[in-house]
Amino acid sequence: MVPDRRMAPRATLPPHPPTGLLVFQPLKRRHCAECRRGPLSLLVLEDAAPRCLDCADLGHLVFLPRGDTALTRRSREESTLSAVVVRFNRRRSRYERQGVLVEEAALARAEQRCLADAEARRRRRVRDARRRAAQDALFAEAFSAEIRRLFPGCPADRARAIAAHASERGSGRVGRSAAGRALTEGAVTSAVVASVRHLDTPYDRLLMSGVPRHEARRRIAAAVETVLRRWTEAGLGSAG
Repeated sequence: MVPDRRMAPRATLPPHPPTGLLVFQPLKRRHCAECRRGPLSLLVLEDAAPRCLDCADLGHLVFLPRGDTALTRRSREESTLSAVVVRFNRRRSRYERQGVLVEEAALARAEQRCLADAEARRRRRVRDARRRAAQDALFAEAFSAEIRRLFPGCPADRARAIAAHASERGSGRVGRSAAGRALTEGAVTSAVVASVRHLDTPYDRLLMSGVPRHEARRRIAAAVETVLRRWTEAGLGSAG
């Protein structure tokens, strides 16, 4: 079928036109050349003359707008008869897909398939979330154990809290870095230092009072070192 040149200024179909039957959304008022009904929102061109969907034996099909690729593909798979709906874009000088016409029963079957897939995806997301939660719990436990190994004097509850905070998924904190995942001494120590800085020193109050970050860190460095030494030496004392 060739587009009616009266519908748009000297336009051609795209280099790779849609396969199957073509139905047009006209830009101007058009009436069916056979039954004279109109103006038509959708039409088929036969011998360069517009026909309504009923006269073209497509009136039993329903319109599915573009946007849901899976639903469109499955609807066409399920439908014995289907057509691609196009409209001319004057600015781009080309016809563009607007959707498809498919059998109503085919669309219903396609929707059921998509719903089944959506439920399967939901269940998979739940399973994945549970698996990630279990992995995160094991990692946080290992991180906590490494804190206690490096800083035996660190209270167990505090070590667990530091590990949970540092290893929170999606946080971007040190526990989620490559070094953190490898439980390197540097990464674990960084997490402990950050906790001590915020909870055991006036660091946060200094920041709130307008002290620059680097100066605030300098002022509380000795306090941080004192806590770390106490937590480290506690293990040495018990070993002796």
